[in-house]
Amino acid sequence: MKYLALIYSPQNAAPAYGTPEFDAFIGEYQAATEVYAKDKVMIAGEALEDSSTATTIRVRDGKTETIDGPFVETKEQLGGFYLFDCENLDEAIKYAAMIPSAKHGAVELRPVQEFS
Repeated sequence: MKYLALIYSPQNAAPAYGTPEFDAFIGEYQAATEVYAKDKVMIAGEALEDSSTATTIRVRDGKTETIDGPFVETKEQLGGFYLFDCENLDEAIKYAAMIPSAKHGAVELRPVQEFS
């Protein structure tokens, strides 16, 4: 079954780019990604640009509306995702717990609905 791991963290929770702390943080992501690849559970994974680059789209009464930025004001922003193919929820939780941002943010794990 496929599971989407949505990675949320406070806007400035990760170490600053270019610092030794940032390099170590990214190293943790690379190590987790290597495990996912070795175990053949990762379908995709990407980091997202800052939430300030988001565009929210709504269609109301047939008209498309766009709003700059994320839809909801929250302390934690969606920063990236992994798409896993796991045997069950327990296995997906095991891999999601390896995501470094879970230490200072949250990872929302959702099964992907499969249509026949």
